[in-house]
Amino acid sequence: MRTRVDGAWVVGFADGGHRMLRNGCVVYEGERITYVGTDYRGGADRVIDATDSLVCPGFIDTHVHSGHRALHKLLTDGGRKDLFGQPYMDVTIARDGTKIQGYPNYLTSEEAKTDPGIALHAAFTVAELLRNGVTTFVELGGHVMVQQALWKQCEALGVRGYLGPGYDSGRWAADAEGKLRRQAYPDGGAHLFDAAVEFIRRVQEHGNDLVHGILVPREIENCSVDILRRTVQAARELGVPMATHAGYNVIEFYEVIREHGKTPIELLDSVGMLTPELNIGHANLISDSPRLNYSGGQDLKLMGENKVSISHCPINIVRRARVLDSWKKYREAGVNLTIGSDTYPRDMIMNMRTASYHGKVMSHDLTAASAAEVFEAATLGGAHSLGRTDIGRLAEGARADIITVKVERKDVLRYGPIWDPIRSLVECGVGDDVDTVITNGQVRMENGCIPGVDLGELRAAAQGFGEHVWANLQEWDPLKRTAHAMCRPSFCPDCD
Repeated sequence: MRTRVDGAWVVGFADGGHRMLRNGCVVYEGERITYVGTDYRGGADRVIDATDSLVCPGFIDTHVHSGHRALHKLLTDGGRKDLFGQPYMDVTIARDGTKIQGYPNYLTSEEAKTDPGIALHAAFTVAELLRNGVTTFVELGGHVMVQQALWKQCEALGVRGYLGPGYDSGRWAADAEGKLRRQAYPDGGAHLFDAAVEFIRRVQEHGNDLVHGILVPREIENCSVDILRRTVQAARELGVPMATHAGYNVIEFYEVIREHGKTPIELLDSVGMLTPELNIGHANLISDSPRLNYSGGQDLKLMGENKVSISHCPINIVRRARVLDSWKKYREAGVNLTIGSDTYPRDMIMNMRTASYHGKVMSHDLTAASAAEVFEAATLGGAHSLGRTDIGRLAEGARADIITVKVERKDVLRYGPIWDPIRSLVECGVGDDVDTVITNGQVRMENGCIPGVDLGELRAAAQGFGEHVWANLQEWDPLKRTAHAMCRPSFCPDCD
């Protein structure tokens, strides 16, 4: 079937970059785009009227953690000072002898099989991504059962996922007094690595473009040199990309230097992992950052020379009083910048806006992190990080991953008069402005509605799950805090 999408503005692709077309159209048959332009004279079996909208490639979210993030909601405006703003260490480490609730990454396989949250987390995650115009996402290191649940949702809702069970050689743990320590696994994480490889092989045998594999050693400080080298070798053998968290926390930075005598980025370079196939989560606290007071650092140069990608998660890190030191310097160094949502909200438009505003401030340059640059990061940059030239763009032969964004909504004044729809989108838009989502030539959302998904019901289920997690926080929290002690509700004088 041949479908034509008519738009007020269409973000086409030519000469290696996006090109804006006024009153254009996109035509696709099957899974592929056959025409992008302003002078189409052929027929169509169906016409999608988006003449009040911006028609553009679907967004690519390069940093996702499955879940509705009930635990992270306890960290707004607060958290443990001794963890230097790192959220996952604050809410995902259980006190010795207890088990964490609401975070499945470190469950045993048997525990994960009966965990009530995994299916809900996956359904909430993929539906939220789809509602916000994301057609491709990368999940960074969830439990194998999490990846299985995401796989199911990707195929059910039609969102492309790069999935790979996370692995490491040990993990952070907390003693009875709440003090953190690193705890190695008896086999150095070999069982987790093997499970990840086996999962990816099953994905590849399945042969569905909606699900792909990716190797994810979770956090650099908890991975041995051996398991990092095995990652590089396996990535070559399997032909898959890699992702990890590095340069994301003060503690991580100094732990790696203490143990290896190298910065996290230098350690990745020493094992051959700094390649165009690597997506580094955050990489905002690198040796070049003045916040670390590290002399003679060359991390930015190393990343740029090796053409690595970083998944910049602007909303998530700015909540923790952190920023990317200079968007402009990263680009000039040759680093491929992509955009990720990380925790919440999974709103790529809001993340683009935050990246743009803070990119200007931190670069001390009002021309830095322009609307065009952050839009490219959310589309072409994400595609490049995955080694793909058939997504992130509207071009003949590319995958029919298309979204329409109502920038001429009649029920809001947010956009005002539109001179440049990309600038208007980045400065004034929100994810709820996305009206239609098409992946691989199939309409997955129309008029803001996802077939078979009741967003209100899903949100209510997440609320109930969150209430249960919050009520029992003190049972496993390293400092035995209640939810109210961790995050005192705003304007609540009677809260204990």
